[in-house]
Amino acid sequence: MIVPSSALGLAGATPPSDRINLAGLGIGRRGERDLESFLAQKDVQFRAICDVRDERREAIKSKADKHYGNADCAQYADMFELWERSDIDAVLIATGDRWHTLLSILTAKSGKDVYCEKPCSMTIAQSRSLADSFQRLGRIYQAGTQRRNGSNFNYAVQLAQEGRLGKVHTLHANVGPGNRWPPKTSHDWLPEEPLPAKQLVDWDRWLGPAPWRPYNSAYVAGKWRGYFDFHGGGILEWGSHTVDLCQWVNSADETAPVSYEPYAGAGDTPYSVECVYANGMKLVLRDSGFLPLGSCAVRFEGDEGWVETADGGKVETSLPGRARAYEDAGEATSYHVRDFLDCVKARRQPRANALAACQTHIACHAAYIAFQVGRPLRFDPATDLFLDDDEANRMRSRALREPWRLG
Repeated sequence: MIVPSSALGLAGATPPSDRINLAGLGIGRRGERDLESFLAQKDVQFRAICDVRDERREAIKSKADKHYGNADCAQYADMFELWERSDIDAVLIATGDRWHTLLSILTAKSGKDVYCEKPCSMTIAQSRSLADSFQRLGRIYQAGTQRRNGSNFNYAVQLAQEGRLGKVHTLHANVGPGNRWPPKTSHDWLPEEPLPAKQLVDWDRWLGPAPWRPYNSAYVAGKWRGYFDFHGGGILEWGSHTVDLCQWVNSADETAPVSYEPYAGAGDTPYSVECVYANGMKLVLRDSGFLPLGSCAVRFEGDEGWVETADGGKVETSLPGRARAYEDAGEATSYHVRDFLDCVKARRQPRANALAACQTHIACHAAYIAFQVGRPLRFDPATDLFLDDDEANRMRSRALREPWRLG
């Protein structure tokens, strides 16, 4: 009998006992970028893809099989069949936002760890359910807010946390931009089109916990953004990244701001929401006015200086000799994936763990609610309740379509 060297971990190969067996749920364009980062890791074996769309199942299977030089990647249309596999250690979830919280919790209940794309929740209540479920189940969760592992963002956070800016008093998070991702979402429906065969697109499963509406191919092609039932608007779309970094700077991964005051320009852009934490730190969510450094900008201001950076990799600052340009800015996803894999093996919490994601998303949801009602709101992070505002409190959760449940 001949045993291949790869099975023994020889010739640079990772032995099977050290490999993480990965599967995917709903991998589209953004999910493919995540998958490429996972496939590049020698200790990962991508085993299966589950999707309600036949074309996506075929595309991801083809990608995985080409990478490994075999035809081993399994395909599923029903995630319950995927969850039954005892050989799957972790699942990459990259569906639309409506599914993120529920799929993450159900995957954890099946005994698997989760890397889930952002935004991670549709409501304040879902955010809290996510954090509580992963704490109770003891699984590893990494939100797809990859900038927590981006070199330029890490450097900016370091300058702020090490006191180089003096006492930090104001944090700025890029949300929107309003002319691309309006802060308010539409309650309209696209016109009905003929329903395709279930094998091609399982429309009922695509909708999942979202309210029913007639089929339209544009939704499935990615045009679901901007519609209330599927999307949290521009504040959540980008804020899940940028507010996340501001939360980190303020050591606020277990809390959220206590006040929110919205400001809107004509046509909802430019717009902003000014927030304040219990410790007095200010957080400004705004869709414009940043330096031309790229998307998802953040700016941290202290009484002795400021620092600003974005996806382009440059770090600008008022501090002499402290400006930087990071050529590896585009590798943030790969670093983020590596952080997740290392934590799966060590059974420790990654940087964008479920509680950190929960509190970032609660801050974004609260800001979004303030913008929708058009007035200042006060919020208690200990109870996840708005103070003396019944209308705002009713917006903290949404009913899930039968038969789906978070519990």
